[in-house]
Amino acid sequence: MTLAAEPATGPTVPVPAPGVGTAAGASATAVLRRQRLRESAARTYARSFPIVPVRANGMTVEGADGRRYLDCLSGAGTLALGHNHPVVLAAIRRTLDSGAPLHLLDLATAEKDDFTTALFESLPPAFADGARVHFCGPAGTDAVEAALKLMQTATGRSGALAFTGAYHGMTAGSLALTGNVAVKEPLPGGGEVVRLPYPYGYRCPFGVGGDAGAELSATYVERLLDDPSGGVVPPAAMVLEVVQGEGGVVPAPDDWLRAMRRITAERGIPLIVDEVQTGVGRTGAMWAVEHSGIVPDAMVLSKAIGGSLPLAVVVYREEYDGWRPGAHTGTFRGNTLAMAAGAATLRYVAANGLAERASEVGGRIVERLRALAGELPAIGEVRGRGLMIGVELVDPAAEPDACGARPAAPELAVRVREACLARGLIVELGGRHDAVLRLLPPLTMTDEQAAAVLDRLADAVAAASAGVGAGTGTAAGSAGAGTAGAGAA
Repeated sequence: MTLAAEPATGPTVPVPAPGVGTAAGASATAVLRRQRLRESAARTYARSFPIVPVRANGMTVEGADGRRYLDCLSGAGTLALGHNHPVVLAAIRRTLDSGAPLHLLDLATAEKDDFTTALFESLPPAFADGARVHFCGPAGTDAVEAALKLMQTATGRSGALAFTGAYHGMTAGSLALTGNVAVKEPLPGGGEVVRLPYPYGYRCPFGVGGDAGAELSATYVERLLDDPSGGVVPPAAMVLEVVQGEGGVVPAPDDWLRAMRRITAERGIPLIVDEVQTGVGRTGAMWAVEHSGIVPDAMVLSKAIGGSLPLAVVVYREEYDGWRPGAHTGTFRGNTLAMAAGAATLRYVAANGLAERASEVGGRIVERLRALAGELPAIGEVRGRGLMIGVELVDPAAEPDACGARPAAPELAVRVREACLARGLIVELGGRHDAVLRLLPPLTMTDEQAAAVLDRLADAVAAASAGVGAGTGTAAGSAGAGTAGAGAA
């Protein structure tokens, strides 16, 4: 299959050639070996992508051995503008050159004030009006913890409602909300969390699929909460994702989200929406809640809001602001560089219509992938919103269930990921059985890059399905092929 070239503004990411090796490649091998010896067994992405990146620009990453890759991981959705975007670099350099303090705990700075202004300007007006923001430790999991503590303080309750397939972080409270059993099993306790069925049409928890499954989910939630013998003590909050990311890129229907907002509002249960991965234009709107029009009581934000640097906040309705000073604190809440980079990112996304662009390009990619599913039966379902796209891989020889879904194929998914890497494409896995290819390219992705991603992905799925494995070779471009990076802005 012929691969489309990258845009003329940057170098071509060529079809990998076998046997390419350099002194730099040998050095990269040593770095990877030392990483295996020195770092913990919990490392993840390093296992999937045995490369040593040395340069990156836009959507292109170059390894120490000169091989180049199109990056559809984007720091798990952190890089809204891709790697080293000029606007982000200019904001960082300007801040460094100004002599501004880089660390000031939660003291007021011009950079923090500017970031807060840009953030509130980007939020849905009905939510931003009268809202408060709390700067957390620099990871989304700490913002989830803060949101939970905030609502526990406000309501005097301790429990929470969360959903199957959820992912909210790896610290204690966030992990209790997370659905993945494998990461929870070794740990004592699980918190007072009631697990509710998330509407997952392809693998419907009620065995009916489609809109009917979402309606059953909403009915189940409402009746469970109203049942005096249902076993659910009134909770401090409901926590949900508009599109489950780690859960396999599963978008919630807008009507279901509106039902959750109604159900929680009628029962005095605060609604926390986790927008850590869906925010800043990723789903085709600046914030994913805008698709349904719901107004939550709190939003948890991280990843892209820091412009590629660590930053996390919780924004909430001011009537919940009942904390005492120091109720949720942390050393690294005053990341000046991240605030400058984040403000620049938020304004660039808004000024250049990148959310709308994500909707347009993402829609075309999904359409092409769904057409491809007709040719490659290993593709069970293609779904997503904007540039948050999932391709669920299945065993085409197995019998489908009552909803038409065949068993997940995690081994095939691993082979496809390896075949993609061999073809110069970085994609990661997720979903209930790690059988979903997740595409999270930067919002600055060009049409030419989108075409190249599609071609490489199709070729990788076809090769892996045929049992070819990684295909021809493991290189993703020769060491001397052009300059590093491909600007996408």
